[in-house]
Amino acid sequence: MKHFQFTITLLIIALFASSCNSVKRVADNQHLLIKNNLIINGEEVKNDTISNIIYQQPNTRLPLVNLPIRLYFYNLARPNIDSILMDKYYNNPKKIERKSKVLSRKQLDKFISSRKNFNTWIKNTGEAPVIINEKLTEKSVKQLENYYKSNGWFNVTADYNINRGEDKKGTVDYKIKTGNAFIIDTVSTSIASPEVSKIFEAHKSQSLIKPNKQFKDDILYNEEDRITNLMRNNGVYHFSQDYVRYVSDTLRGNSTMTLETVIDNRLIREEDSTRREPFKVYSIKDVNIYTNSSYKNRNIAITDSVTYDNYNVYSIGKLRYKPKAITNAVFITPNTLFKDRDRPLTSRLISNLRTFKYPNIEYVENPDTTLTANIYLTPLKKFELGISAEALQSNIQTVGFSFNPSLLIRNVFNGAETLEISGFASIGASKDANNDSDQFFDINELGANLKLNFPRIFFPFNTEKIIPKSMVPSTKITLAASSQTNIGLDKQTFSGIFNYQWYPSRSVTNRLDLFNVQFVKNLNTANYFNVYQNSFETLNQIAQNSGYISNNEVLGIPGQANFFLNEVKNGVYNTNLSQDDLDAANAIGERKTRLTEDNLIFSTNFNYVKDRRENLLDEDFSILRLKLELAGNFLSTASAILSAQKNENDQYEFFNVAFSQYVKTEFDYIKHWSLGYKNVLAIRSFVGIAIPYGNSTNIPFSKSFFAGGANDNRAWTAYNLGPGSLETTNEFNEANFKIALSAEQRFNLFGDLNGALFVDAGNIWNVFDDIEEEKATFSGLQSLEDIAVGSGFGLRYDFGFFVLRGDIGFKTYNPAYPKANRWFKDYNFSNAVYNIGINYPF
Repeated sequence: MKHFQFTITLLIIALFASSCNSVKRVADNQHLLIKNNLIINGEEVKNDTISNIIYQQPNTRLPLVNLPIRLYFYNLARPNIDSILMDKYYNNPKKIERKSKVLSRKQLDKFISSRKNFNTWIKNTGEAPVIINEKLTEKSVKQLENYYKSNGWFNVTADYNINRGEDKKGTVDYKIKTGNAFIIDTVSTSIASPEVSKIFEAHKSQSLIKPNKQFKDDILYNEEDRITNLMRNNGVYHFSQDYVRYVSDTLRGNSTMTLETVIDNRLIREEDSTRREPFKVYSIKDVNIYTNSSYKNRNIAITDSVTYDNYNVYSIGKLRYKPKAITNAVFITPNTLFKDRDRPLTSRLISNLRTFKYPNIEYVENPDTTLTANIYLTPLKKFELGISAEALQSNIQTVGFSFNPSLLIRNVFNGAETLEISGFASIGASKDANNDSDQFFDINELGANLKLNFPRIFFPFNTEKIIPKSMVPSTKITLAASSQTNIGLDKQTFSGIFNYQWYPSRSVTNRLDLFNVQFVKNLNTANYFNVYQNSFETLNQIAQNSGYISNNEVLGIPGQANFFLNEVKNGVYNTNLSQDDLDAANAIGERKTRLTEDNLIFSTNFNYVKDRRENLLDEDFSILRLKLELAGNFLSTASAILSAQKNENDQYEFFNVAFSQYVKTEFDYIKHWSLGYKNVLAIRSFVGIAIPYGNSTNIPFSKSFFAGGANDNRAWTAYNLGPGSLETTNEFNEANFKIALSAEQRFNLFGDLNGALFVDAGNIWNVFDDIEEEKATFSGLQSLEDIAVGSGFGLRYDFGFFVLRGDIGFKTYNPAYPKANRWFKDYNFSNAVYNIGINYPF
């Protein structure tokens, strides 16, 4: 077997080596393009913007190694596979006879077809050699000249020179002489329509055409857009870009020019003639809203109508919507100037109601320079039922099944509200369920969710002036409950959220959770040491060291383990154990108390997100996320006012549970730079801190931070890094302060397969809480030397609707080792961490 694997490996290496001749598929009279040289005004320069204009680009090369891998892969394919297979099989009677003893003719045809398909796949995945084409080179020269002329260098000249080598490789020199750039000296306007002139002059300071600036075509195009938007949003209904033109004079001989913006009168086409007349300003006279318009109702008469706030609302049959709920989503306002932007805003807000299909909006011109807006709405079904099911497998359960029914009810209170009721049920079999007396399905979870959405700010006072409807505000009330039984700590959870969400601009999202209540009740705390085996093994060793049990005994769970922890806490074994053992046992006890206690969190939090992505394909953008969360203040104030009694730990309780009190803030910044040729540099920086105070001395486990994992520091598994320089055996390491920094360069290998090189840095620490372990605590700037560094590489395959990601992370700087021995200690594949994820980590 080893000899077979060795032979196969050598064969693969030999095949790939044979393809590494980059001119293997280049004919004798052809030359492979290996480089374009850009020579501007006698000096060779590198400029990606200008280089990208050139039609022929050399074959793509893998970063760092600078090799045309896709070209090598293409060279593996056979150029004349059809004739080769024909000669090898169909034209060879002996071969056909031998094959027919094993395969039928149909099977042979399929085998040959698969060979062809595989060869085609290699070609499509690879990249054909780029052969120097003189016609394309001449076309590139024209393109370069046009680029410079469009940016003000009107006297530019360009030429080229092809350098052909004897090795069938060549380069192309593009030589450009720009001359002087033309400067706009004088700016003027000529506007035929008085109304248009009046609007233009009122906003003249916003003009993009400025004197003493270099001429650029883009400025003119952008100014056309600005003027068109300005007019159409100030009542000039018939205006379009076609009415804007420019007249220039460049004959002064000193590289300066005059530029005049000309706006003609409106062109009106009639049957046999055309005429021009000045533009007029239009206003909105009536807005008619048809609430149940559809093709099947096209011939049915309106039977119900109402006028609300100057809007006319019509219905076939009884009107089923509160007029205000509909008109709140309409930006086209009666008795105001026509504004073109009101149409898309109205369409967006009506669609967000989730009550109607995408609306149809029409304007009808009236004789008196007014418009009537007709808005046709098609209701969605009142009830929508959804059912989903899936099979699951994880590191906890061998097999599992889940069932998720949901019901969506629209227009619940006749105000376009939506109510979504959903449930979930799951069962599973754990990998530890090997006791014949136990049931096979030993994991189950049941739960229900209720979400009520209002398409407005639900508040006793009018908030229109603070958060206008143009920000698409909404209010959501969510209630959820679940009960979970598994091999760990069974629990029940209850949560309730009352939040507002609005969009101040296209890129900004604000969310305010006015109330966010979470209650977690642990049901099976006696099973703690069966779940956290590492903690139990450490405690068992300490118990043996103390003499509480003999060296061949094991602590009973939970009785003996809990009793021993309590004895250590009370100082019974202060003389029997070393200080390290005492500290370790007390730490285990504190951690057990924290992870098994019930949690009540009553918080208010605000989230701010600024996402500058233009679309999903944008690779040059930034995202900023800020979060501030305050918990426990309301309950603490109420407890003090009501003179509530504190428990033995000096904490107020609510429903017999000590509520959490803390302040938590997070800063998350992501930036992408597009480097061209599907090459992207991405960075991320994250800082988060949660500080307990008042009724708490630590942070609930669900609100703490962890480090490591596929979307964090990829050289460590999730929850395995930190805190600080502490090397723990805990299954889950968490703390209340976190720093995470990442940088990743992404590049295309071939086709939909991309590669990445990355460096991750960060760690977690305890700060301002009840943890006193020096190695785990952030004590100042010197603690930054405990920032762990991981580096590695990965592959990403883009399926279009998601990206499948695989990363290999190596521990580059490990703070758990002594300071002199932290760099590259475990930098090898045996200690690497292999991550699989969906989509990019940031």
